[in-house]
Amino acid sequence: MRALATFAFEASATEFPFARSIVVVRSATTYKKKGNTVTETRYYISSAEAADYTPAQWQALVRGHWGGVEIRNHWRRDAVWGEDDSRTRHVGVLASVALLRNALFALLPEHFPGVSHPEIHEQLHSHPAACLRVLRAT
Repeated sequence: MRALATFAFEASATEFPFARSIVVVRSATTYKKKGNTVTETRYYISSAEAADYTPAQWQALVRGHWGGVEIRNHWRRDAVWGEDDSRTRHVGVLASVALLRNALFALLPEHFPGVSHPEIHEQLHSHPAACLRVLRAT
């Protein structure tokens, strides 16, 4: 089950100056093996007016946004850098390494024009000092 509702939003009352609407998505997932149902509520803020889209269009926008994030960002970080293989659960370490990965994704194309991320990764894999030189060069 999935339900979506939109509400007009007064941006001046918050720290989101361009917000015009709040989108609320409620979903329920039933796990057949365990027999339990988990309900989730997610909130989104949009600069579009609540009446600008139908519920189906809002749902497509929400799914498209997160699908794009997964394809453009998370999948690439995991496929190239092996982010999901990290065994640490220390929040500070994870945040620091994620910051370095993001910086490298932004900087490497400037230093290796026309070379794909997997090829760059292969070149730098055993040379962490070269990665640090790229970070210092900017």
